[in-house]
Formats: sequence, structure tokens, C-alpha cells
Amino acid sequence: QVQLVESGGGLVQAGDSLRLSCTASGRTFRTYAMGWFRRAPGKEREFVSSIRPSSSTSGSRQYYSDSVKGRFTIFRDDAKNTVYLQMNSLKAEDTAVYHCAADRHGVGGDNWFGYEYRGQGTQVTVSS
Repeated sequence: QVQLVESGGGLVQAGDSLRLSCTASGRTFRTYAMGWFRRAPGKEREFVSSIRPSSSTSGSRQYYSDSVKGRFTIFRDDAKNTVYLQMNSLKAEDTAVYHCAADRHGVGGDNWFGYEYRGQGTQVTVSS
């Protein structure tokens, strides 16, 4: 069983930046595809970003939702078993609980249920 622990959330103002972290237990993190999802109050969970493992044919390729493209960056440090989400130019509509997820098959994607392991989430609140 892989444990995922997110951190880095908080209360910020519109235009500010935050960096979320998600650290995974286990020894095979480098083979996982990792994803970030978020759920705002009263809304359905939505895909934010994902990253393939560096060993994949696409080599750590990143994917983003249209709503965050150009503002958020996902990257990973396999030596630390950690994936990050750098969030810049935050908007009030980015307010949500952010969850990371891991796909041990290395595929990832934008489907929450395609990931076997999911974290408890970290709250991000952006005031306008």
C-alpha cells in the first residue's frame, strides 16, 4: 500500500503563488504516474495536472487542464519520492482541496479512478 501525503496548502491572495508537495511511501515512486486533482465546494472533482514517470517513452511528460495551463507547473523529484505542483497567478476559482494520486502502471491521465492511490488532500484558499 502506498501512502500519499500532501502539504503546502494555505490561504493566499489572488495573484500569489503556492507550491504543493506530495510525498509517497515505498520504493517504486519513480515508476508511478502522478496526478493532481481538486474539488471545490459544491463542484465535482476535476483534473488539474499529471506527469508520467521519467522511464516512460514520453519521458516525464506533463499534462494540464485548460484552466491551469500556463499558470501551474508539475514536476517530480524521484530521489525524494515527491511530486510538486507550483501554482502561480492564483485566482479565487482555484480555491479547492487539492489531492495527489499515484498510478503504479505509469499511465496517469485525467481520470481520478485511474489512479490506485490517493492522498487526503490539502486546502488551498485564494481570496480575491
